[in-house]
Amino acid sequence: MKITFVLPTVGMSGGIKVVAIYAKILADKGHEVTLVSPPAQQPKLINKVKSLLKGKGWLKPKSTKSHIDGLGLNHHVLETYRPVSNKDVPDADVVVASWWETAEWVHTLNPSKGAKVYFIQHHEVFDFLPVERAAATYRLPMHKVVIAQWLLDIMHHEYGESDVDLVPNSVDKQQFFAEPRGKQPVPTIGFLFAYAGFKGVDVTLKAIRKLKQSIPNLRVISFGAFMPDTFPEWDNSIEFYFSPAQNHIRNLYAQCDVWMTASRTEGFNLPAMEAMACRTPIVSTKAGWPMEAIHSYENGVLTEVDDVDALAKGAEWVLSLNDSDWKKLSFKVYDTLAESSWEHSTMLFEQALQHAIDISKQH
Repeated sequence: MKITFVLPTVGMSGGIKVVAIYAKILADKGHEVTLVSPPAQQPKLINKVKSLLKGKGWLKPKSTKSHIDGLGLNHHVLETYRPVSNKDVPDADVVVASWWETAEWVHTLNPSKGAKVYFIQHHEVFDFLPVERAAATYRLPMHKVVIAQWLLDIMHHEYGESDVDLVPNSVDKQQFFAEPRGKQPVPTIGFLFAYAGFKGVDVTLKAIRKLKQSIPNLRVISFGAFMPDTFPEWDNSIEFYFSPAQNHIRNLYAQCDVWMTASRTEGFNLPAMEAMACRTPIVSTKAGWPMEAIHSYENGVLTEVDDVDALAKGAEWVLSLNDSDWKKLSFKVYDTLAESSWEHSTMLFEQALQHAIDISKQH
């Protein structure tokens, strides 16, 4: 197949990571894969001038690392930030939009660019977006592919889409793994840092503060793509790792007795799956993939969104297990992912793309 992915500005987000994985595996399998994206937006002239007047120099676009880097993929970056149009996209069998704005772009492309697919990794109806525009993209006549059951349900119940393909994410077990182990000498909890409000880091920090009342020697580990120095509730005693190398992240997961994620909403929650692949139990709010995978007090703990007390209680349960019981829990956590692989997910993704091509031929 000739496959084109139309992306927003690429970076280190989970959504870009998933597309990069599929694009790489599909290319390795012999498909002709092209990625198209705009560059980072230039700062506005007025902001450049303000920065200069404040003695901070001439603002430049942020140069960001990307999950696309180093994969050897055919990645066409536009000369300036603008919508992707027909002239930017090769003729292909299928063209894939990867989030709401790219869905608008793909919708306008000529039929020669391929059967149109909307790869939905979240329900993008956030306050910081033009909500009505974003929601309208889910009604566009494009074949929908979703990454989680809750998104399939939304497409069905809210948008009347009856023919949707579900292709769950996976985890690279060659990248995220750990040997069987016991509890850490010092009780240790970890979490992913992000500024986005829906990630619930404020809730995580409150739960950890509460947890420290009963476990005063608690060690806290965190990592993220942004420094937390301007985050209001940040605790400087947290061991923070800024943008660690991908092959170091598994070591951070494996240093934890429990991983906490307090997201208010999630498309999937790859870090939760990565932590579990490293044999670390998770305590998670009911958001994204953990809702499908976690059975409370069997292979982790699920709580309601924004429930600080339940998160603290769940983490305390994991941390209070004796070494033998923690090991049993850790094995259950690892076994949860026994059937998961990116190769299997890619096979399902291939089938979904072929499904879209078949549908387009009927019209």
